[in-house]
Amino acid sequence: MRSEANVLSDERGEESKEVIENKMYTIYILRFSDNSLYIGQTNNLGQRLKEHFNKTTKSSKFAKDHGDFKLIYQENYNSRLESMRREKQLKGWTRAKKEALISGNKELLKKL
Repeated sequence: MRSEANVLSDERGEESKEVIENKMYTIYILRFSDNSLYIGQTNNLGQRLKEHFNKTTKSSKFAKDHGDFKLIYQENYNSRLESMRREKQLKGWTRAKKEALISGNKELLKKL
């Protein structure tokens, strides 16, 4: 998560830092032990992965049904709308195209 610090002066002339948080949104791909892929988006990846791992009520049904997983890919965006659009795009791709993205094979990605 990126943040910026603004320096402010109080009435005594002392400087204090005000941190302005810029929310980052992440799309991520998980590979499960059965080799299935899950694509999701969140504004707190660490928390979301814990939810999937612990199979909490906030975890996806998919994650609950498919066992252990590894985080294999992620992209960060400045807005939720951008991340949601990208998530939808990736979910519409073929398995081969997703695998090309994950492996970083740009030549194959262009062909698919």
